[in-house]
Amino acid sequence: MTSVPEAVTAGSTDPAGPGEQEARQAPGGPPSWSGLTSLQVLRQLDSGPRGLVEAEAGERLARFGENTVPPWRTVSWPRRLGGSLRDPFTAVLLCLGLVSAAVSAWGTAGVILSLVVVSCVLRAGGERRADRSVAELRKLVATTATVLRRTAEDGAPRSRELPVTELVPGDVIRLAPGDLVPADVRLLRASGLTVHQAPLTGESAPVAKHPVDVPEPEGGPFDQPQLCFQGSSVASGSGTAVVVRTGAHTRFAATRTGPGRRAASAFDQSVHGISWVLIRFMLLTPPLVLMANAALRGRGFETLPFAVAVAVGLTPEMLPVIVTTTLARGASLLARDHRVIVKRLPALHDLGAVDVLCLDKTGTLTQDRPVLHRALDAWGRPDTEVLRWAGVNAWWTLQLADLPAPDALDEAILDAVGEDAPSAYEGVAALPFDPVRRLSTAVVRRPGRLGLHTMVVKGAVEAVIERCALAEDERARLLALAAREAHGGLRLLAVATAERPARSRAFTTADERGLTLLGFVALHDALAPTAADALEVFADRGVAVKILTGDHPGTAARACRDLGLDPGAVLCADTIEGVTDDELADLARRTTVFARCAPEHKARIISALRAGGHTTGFLGDGVNDLPALRAADVGICPRDAVDVARESADVVLAEKDLTAIAHAITSGRHSSVNIATYLRITLSSNLGNVIAMLATGLMLPFLPMLPSQILVQNLCFDAAQLAFAFDRLHPSALRRPTVLQPRRILRFITGFGLLGAAADLATFGVLAFALHDAGGPVGAGGTGGTGEAAFHAGWFTENLLTQALVMLLLRTGRRPAPGAPVSPVRRAAAGLAVIGILLPLSPLGPLLGMTALPPLYYPLLGAVLALYTVALRINRSRYEKAGTGR
Repeated sequence: MTSVPEAVTAGSTDPAGPGEQEARQAPGGPPSWSGLTSLQVLRQLDSGPRGLVEAEAGERLARFGENTVPPWRTVSWPRRLGGSLRDPFTAVLLCLGLVSAAVSAWGTAGVILSLVVVSCVLRAGGERRADRSVAELRKLVATTATVLRRTAEDGAPRSRELPVTELVPGDVIRLAPGDLVPADVRLLRASGLTVHQAPLTGESAPVAKHPVDVPEPEGGPFDQPQLCFQGSSVASGSGTAVVVRTGAHTRFAATRTGPGRRAASAFDQSVHGISWVLIRFMLLTPPLVLMANAALRGRGFETLPFAVAVAVGLTPEMLPVIVTTTLARGASLLARDHRVIVKRLPALHDLGAVDVLCLDKTGTLTQDRPVLHRALDAWGRPDTEVLRWAGVNAWWTLQLADLPAPDALDEAILDAVGEDAPSAYEGVAALPFDPVRRLSTAVVRRPGRLGLHTMVVKGAVEAVIERCALAEDERARLLALAAREAHGGLRLLAVATAERPARSRAFTTADERGLTLLGFVALHDALAPTAADALEVFADRGVAVKILTGDHPGTAARACRDLGLDPGAVLCADTIEGVTDDELADLARRTTVFARCAPEHKARIISALRAGGHTTGFLGDGVNDLPALRAADVGICPRDAVDVARESADVVLAEKDLTAIAHAITSGRHSSVNIATYLRITLSSNLGNVIAMLATGLMLPFLPMLPSQILVQNLCFDAAQLAFAFDRLHPSALRRPTVLQPRRILRFITGFGLLGAAADLATFGVLAFALHDAGGPVGAGGTGGTGEAAFHAGWFTENLLTQALVMLLLRTGRRPAPGAPVSPVRRAAAGLAVIGILLPLSPLGPLLGMTALPPLYYPLLGAVLALYTVALRINRSRYEKAGTGR
């Protein structure tokens, strides 16, 4: 027995013939045998209509392997932890921790390295939990298939249920309604077969499939009626097919091997931009401190621990922990309350930054289920008789043709007409829908009409009109009427009848002639019940919705209009093929609906939107959506999406419901606002402290703060700022996309940092006056409230009090939501202020090199803080009016 030809297996390691070379050049594309007849394909596969012999099937299974899609590799714990270390802020902290250890600042090193470990574990743990949640949602493509096999060459074929993993090229299988296509197959026989290809192509309607003697060379593989592909499912009818590709060589599996590297998301770009600003500051700070102290004060390397502490003081040490905690908490609440799984934690920030959401029409705006719009007579006037006869056709075709279930269009008609009207007639015969002739026929006996049978025909407008007795001009008028209705986004079926003498012989398709056209039944897609409300929420949140669909332009536009979304001028995707990327970016900005989209069109449109400065989200569920899922900042898919789409997406929804996305965007903005608030507050406060410390260090004969004091101050401030991960915001703070923009943050921290430095330097004057009045000049080394210890205590207290003020006055969403309890940030700021006042007075004060302050210091400090509060409010108001906002 000859072996299976190499053209069938694009990945075989055996010597390749011309067929295999062609298949390798176009993985998953039309195979070399796509232009052959069914008999020629069977011969090349060394098979036949009776199926394979068991022994040959076993040999092929050993040669080609099981019919399974290669599993998506999960990431191990060590690799997850290593990936967390690539985060810029974490890497900076790690370097500072190592430098601190090198200069024997063991306390600083221990705290910093502990923060690095905590951050990495939190991030890796959150992503691992998300992966486990997605794994629980996985569904097999198919479990068993009906296969024809023989025990011997001359044996009779037997129909068997086999696991799909045992299918091999050359197997002959049977397809029935509801079956999942287990491999790439070529049809040998079919009866009324229609297949859902939505997971592969995005088409919402089932596609008619039937064997052809000589295939047409035009069109792609999905346009070939004789080919069915793994990942699709049988909607109606039945068929027999021969398996031509299995396992890793199917078109479905080919999508896993070429996704390419994903572009940096909005979160990645923002974090990298801010990180490099901080890195420049931190690299510059220690040398400046060393050189200035050496030149002006004659100090050498003994100031190195102080220089490192200053650099640490500029660093937002808790950022990795706060970012991870904030995002993990938001992701946990989404999973618990709205059944939305965030697989990649930074994707939650990107959701908050989304200002353009791209989605398909089917299953999101609509339910992928048609409903009756109206019934029209041949002149376009409403006519209930047309609907009644359409119901008779649907009912008796279903009953007499022994169909397992009505198709979606018939089901919509029966829902509208009810069962009483059709059952008033007596069914005689039925010719079910055939994808070649594109119509169905029911023959009934009407009460009181002896000797006559009524033939009721329903189907595609062109097919029915072609069988009616009409003049040419009348035929043109009816086709124009149907085209106008279709242009409005309706799906039309024509209904016609004919009287035939009663007879005993069977009715055939030859009787479908000389019909009288009654009119048309118009249907449209049922709207998703929550879509209109979700679109209103998106509009209120400043999120523009773009529809990228493979459907007819009129159908997509109608769905948008019915939901209150202005479609504007609908653009067919094929018109963008000749435009440049810059022109497409402008088109994408102005266009709401793109129709007739292929996968590459969707990806290119999303890339153009990102190039135009937008943060994009894309909702998809099929293999055809993979390029767009990877092109978007956030890839979103429902739980019932194909396996490869779930594994490529960043966010998985329990249901394909737009309201879940609205909740996810709101949660993302909540997390992003808190992260941005933390960044602005900690960086502006730290910058002010560093500027004041450097300036004061050059004026004083001693270090303005000891390294241990800087570390304790930073720890207190950072611990208090953990409250931002749990802060509750006013709804008004969530109405705009939130993006961490380095330039805006740099402008904010520079302005408020200089204001904080001014308050610190004013405190230096207050300290000089209060300590001098107490009997000992600053730096004199006196006792009882004078000298270095008192100066350190005074500045330590002022720093924590000003930081508490900054937390309260510069946080976003300062107004509490109605009925909300006290904000955790307010509590944390109060605790920080208490520590700033009491710590120098406690037994820990002397251990840290601080002592009690004279009573005069406190009212003077109160005056400085009051002026600082007024300045903060004025500058905050100017900042918001300038439009820089977040």
